[in-house]
Amino acid sequence: MTLVRKNKVTYWTATGIIFLFEGVMPALTSHTDLAIEGIRHLGYPSYFGVMLTVFKVAGAIVLILPFVKGKLKEWAYAGFAFTTIAAFISHWVVDGFSGQTLLPLLILAILITSYIHYLKLETLYHRQSLKSEKYVISSLPQ
Repeated sequence: MTLVRKNKVTYWTATGIIFLFEGVMPALTSHTDLAIEGIRHLGYPSYFGVMLTVFKVAGAIVLILPFVKGKLKEWAYAGFAFTTIAAFISHWVVDGFSGQTLLPLLILAILITSYIHYLKLETLYHRQSLKSEKYVISSLPQ
């Protein structure tokens, strides 16, 4: 398997998991009594859950669309990093250290994996475009 292919498989696997956990699941479950109670239990107002869900769904869409690149994708990664770190801290402060406290860190590790492989793929694609550009320039008549 080539380097590009390995990076693509790892990137899309990690990004797909993030899309499901941070985009699809909140969109489908944010209105349930359990989710509303979870936000209240952590001490956040009810509107925070709605706002968080909107931003998570938007960020997940940005991450999963391959034609979205650059700063917008970077901000989506940053937003998810902030929310997972904040979730870890919130659960730890309110409930103490438990298995539920570690779940945001697992999501953060998957997010970091996605981000690292996103950067690797962008670098590989940039190098390939430079090589093809160099070929085109060198083949022009002098």
